[in-house]
Amino acid sequence: MLIKTDDTKKYDLIAVGRACIDLNAVEFNRPMEETMTFAKYVGGSPANVAIGLAKLGLKPGFIGKLADDQHGRFIKTYMTAAGVDMEETVLDTAGHKTGLAFTEIKSPSECSILMYRDEVADLYLEASEVDEAYIKQARLLLVSGTALSMSPSREAILTAVAYAKKNNVPVVFELDYRPYTWQSLEDTAVYYSLVANQADIIIGTRDEFDRLENKEGGKNEETIAALFQHSAQLIVIKHGVEGSYAYTKAGDVYNGKAYKTKVLKTFGAGDSYAAAFIYAVLAGKSIETALKYGSASASIVVSKHSSSDAMPDVAAIEALIQSHE
Repeated sequence: MLIKTDDTKKYDLIAVGRACIDLNAVEFNRPMEETMTFAKYVGGSPANVAIGLAKLGLKPGFIGKLADDQHGRFIKTYMTAAGVDMEETVLDTAGHKTGLAFTEIKSPSECSILMYRDEVADLYLEASEVDEAYIKQARLLLVSGTALSMSPSREAILTAVAYAKKNNVPVVFELDYRPYTWQSLEDTAVYYSLVANQADIIIGTRDEFDRLENKEGGKNEETIAALFQHSAQLIVIKHGVEGSYAYTKAGDVYNGKAYKTKVLKTFGAGDSYAAAFIYAVLAGKSIETALKYGSASASIVVSKHSSSDAMPDVAAIEALIQSHE
């Protein structure tokens, strides 16, 4: 296995960061101004990845701060039922609310998200609320970029990464760039670099790696040359319909194709990709196979209405891969 993990640990992966509510338009092919009905799901990149891994048969845990409201209780109940350990989630007592994401499905290629992220509970997770003993029990720690956008969540993430490094728990950094949560491009690059330089696995789109480097039109070869000077062992750069590339520190390069599907929406692909890719890595499968799992999972989720609810099981992923071979 490229990334060595301890399979005697209690949790296959612990994710840290946001869990929020997705309100996905039930009426397709119309602008949000005309949309009257929405369906409620759990959302947020780290939460979705944890749910995706649970659906793939692994044991994930989650660290985050949930609002003390109906939405916060819905998230905890749903994720627990899905198989995610939620004992280390923290209840917000300062009146911060659950983040909301309204999604618009105008066409398979025209989808947008309207976010309500002011004073949201997940960005108020504090460093003192991150438990080292809990992180020590994981095979992998996953952190996502949005949680770095504001203090005290920023310090909580850096603390979680420090605990992981101290206890030889490999770190997965899912770049998860959301422009509306950041003050500036310079801030993004500074804090992304702080975590990227300590991460063992880094996953993101080409555009997200550009934000890490604070440049436009970055080249994969330049990106990996810089990051492999630090802790990274495996870097995955996604190029949408063109597929994805995985690079190892040893110099191996792998190209994974995107699977064609009947697309309903464009969101949810990244989280489902990350969950299935990480599952395959933890299962000891080859990088080529992991890329196939990631692409197949993303293909399944973009054809469905939700993100979290639509996370596939192993059988569904393998059936889609086989149907294309």
